[in-house]
Amino acid sequence: MQRRHFLAALPAACAGAALAQGKPPVALKFTLDFRVTSQTAPFFLALQKGYYRDEGLDVSIDVGSGSVASITRVASGAYQLGLGDISALIEFQAQNPGAARVQAVYQYYNRAPFAIIGRKDRGITADFASLKGKKVAAAAVESTRRVWPLVAQRQNLPADLFSWSTTEFSARDNVVVRGDVDAATYFHDSAVSLFARIKPEELSVLRYTDAGVQLYGNAILASSALLAEQPAVVAAFLRASNRAIVECLAQPALAVAAVRQREPILDEKLEAARWAITSQYLAAPDTRRHGLGDIDPQLLARQVEQVGHAFDLKSVPAPDALFHRGLLPPLAARMAKA
Repeated sequence: MQRRHFLAALPAACAGAALAQGKPPVALKFTLDFRVTSQTAPFFLALQKGYYRDEGLDVSIDVGSGSVASITRVASGAYQLGLGDISALIEFQAQNPGAARVQAVYQYYNRAPFAIIGRKDRGITADFASLKGKKVAAAAVESTRRVWPLVAQRQNLPADLFSWSTTEFSARDNVVVRGDVDAATYFHDSAVSLFARIKPEELSVLRYTDAGVQLYGNAILASSALLAEQPAVVAAFLRASNRAIVECLAQPALAVAAVRQREPILDEKLEAARWAITSQYLAAPDTRRHGLGDIDPQLLARQVEQVGHAFDLKSVPAPDALFHRGLLPPLAARMAKA
């Protein structure tokens, strides 16, 4: 499969340049995984600075309602591209065997920003064992909650160390602030809204990466139909997006300005703090070796196995069916300059 993708991608670099030469721009619909924040600032920067237009693309960006919804949108053909979690994609492909309808093409979060954040006045420390007997808020279906058993295993802790309190995403801050629960699951960068209500020094951030759980997070996803029929279009989108990602990492103020241009109501300081956290997960240490957007095939294969076990999947997809690496920009263009 990877060979077939590679052969299809051979003309992409040349054809990508031709997209913008005297032809109408190619319309693309891109869905975020959630609302507009600095977590996804580079896509808005690429749109506002004309990077997509320069590649011959007419890109529209819509808000999302979670990784599963993003994957479904792309699989259905409603959107050609989206942002969604690799673990959720593993499950989707496992539940929809056969030819893959959606594949990852650029690893955005090089590490999943999964974390449990708890109140120190409830006895929660930087040690995962301090969660024993506590109540932790989480949405019913979210990867942070579902891969908790991997953390427990790595830390030699029982999976039922604490009890879950099923809570909508929008209510997590409130239940933590009120003290209805002792902690809650978060994308680490999403927790800045909580940090604005409870002083960060009064909270403990238990990052899954610190527990030794190395998982890829949200990636840029493409429909397999687009990959097969117009690989040059995908390559062009990745070039423009990657250009903006590198710029945002080097100049954080650009990230904040880009999202505030789209959503002027956003708080500048809050979004700056959010991007500072996001950037740590985008430019994780191993991107110094293989660059932004790429993956370590062995690490991805291990994640497929781990997620299959944690999600109780009867079968799992082949890593090559999950991630199409053949359309990434050149390595030199994917090196973070931050």
